[in-house]
Amino acid sequence: MPQENIPSTPVNPPTSSPPQQIIIQQSPSAFGRFGKWLLIALALAVMVIISMYGQYQSYYQPRDMPQERYHSLEKYATKKIAIIEISGPIYDEEDGFAKKQIDRVREDPDVVAVVARIDSPGGTITGSDYLYHHLRELVEERELPLVVSMGSLCASGGYYAAMAVGDQPDAVFAEPTTWTGSIGVIIPHYDMSSTLGALGIREDSVTSGPLKQMGSWTHTMTDEERRILQTLVDESFGRFKEIVVSGRPKLKDDEETLEAVTTGQIFTASQALEHGLVDKIGFVDDAIGRAAELANVAPTEVRCVKYEEAPNFIHALMGAESLVPAQGMIDRASLIELMTPRAYYLWTSVPVLVSNSR
Repeated sequence: MPQENIPSTPVNPPTSSPPQQIIIQQSPSAFGRFGKWLLIALALAVMVIISMYGQYQSYYQPRDMPQERYHSLEKYATKKIAIIEISGPIYDEEDGFAKKQIDRVREDPDVVAVVARIDSPGGTITGSDYLYHHLRELVEERELPLVVSMGSLCASGGYYAAMAVGDQPDAVFAEPTTWTGSIGVIIPHYDMSSTLGALGIREDSVTSGPLKQMGSWTHTMTDEERRILQTLVDESFGRFKEIVVSGRPKLKDDEETLEAVTTGQIFTASQALEHGLVDKIGFVDDAIGRAAELANVAPTEVRCVKYEEAPNFIHALMGAESLVPAQGMIDRASLIELMTPRAYYLWTSVPVLVSNSR
């Protein structure tokens, strides 16, 4: 059989196919599906915990009032000795922290004695007298013994407030390194008129009378202005000395010593003891012990407490320090205070520039 000629067809070699890819689709995780809600739930849980913490801190304590903290002596005793802290410059603040502590003690029937812990250079006449008045009112209304414990500085208006002890014997304690005294009055004044003139600035205020600008630093003080301001200082100084005598009754009949300690001089603790401005050299624990003695309670029968600002949600979340203005910052009120003629029970070379929340 004849062989047919079959045309040859080139055969292409088989092409290799790409490797097969297998994709396994994973089922979504619980967190991936509900992650957003879990984060929201976590945030809510944190807020609830913080809120519960605030409730725990204020349990059995008044809201919006200083919160009680254990300080020393018998921790679980019912009777209390309360430490009221007065620290920093004293301003005319009716709702200041010191006043809140006084109110807190007034409402606590378990308090049997008070220790006023004072570390202050003083401040305004009105602010110093305000604290003195309310401390005296507290101890008289509640018939509580009051003992003073001086910190590093208890000067001028701080010493004024310390005289709330009255004639209580052995009731004023100064630490060995305490500086105290500075019993006197000052109206800070600066004559900037020559500096303003050099800058081409001229005083041109419109006033209702010739004495309306009395004390202004834009002009030189006249003799009449100085006489009037000196009268204000002398009258305020007279009251200061009366307050000192009420708290240091031994000075009442010792005019020479009284004059010696009311020159505005600052004294060390040993000097103050020698002149009768303080009764004892000792620390706050010594003052607490004396308060217990005056209250007729043994140290094992009473606990000593102090106070802190009432916590709130923002404090707990961000920390109290985040809400405190930076130290040294001068706000508008401080600038106005700086430019306002005012008499001070204060130991300083310049007016106070910063506010004090305590």
